[in-house]
Amino acid sequence: QVQLVESGGGLVQAGGSLKLSCVAYGSFSGINAMSWYRQAPGKQRELVAAKSTGGGTYYADSVKGRFTISRDIAKNTVYLQMNSLEPEDTGVYVCNVVFREPWTKWGQGTQVTVSS
Repeated sequence: QVQLVESGGGLVQAGGSLKLSCVAYGSFSGINAMSWYRQAPGKQRELVAAKSTGGGTYYADSVKGRFTISRDIAKNTVYLQMNSLEPEDTGVYVCNVVFREPWTKWGQGTQVTVSS
């Protein structure tokens, strides 16, 4: 049984920072990519940032220069450092992991609320 556990969400004022974490637990042979998606109220889920094992990195235009995705391969963990947060960044942030098996797993999500 593979499980993703997210943490780090919360309430922050505009201009503040938060760091999200997502850890993959269980038995698997490896990870191909780890990503963060965002589900804002009334909007479709969108890809915010992604990082592949090969080194490729993606950021949505709306977060470039403010968010940084990083991985600790040994700990099967992906982080999302979010700086200069804006009210538009409010939403549920969900971790996605593509394993080598290949499986794709989703986390439960962590709420990020940015007040103006």
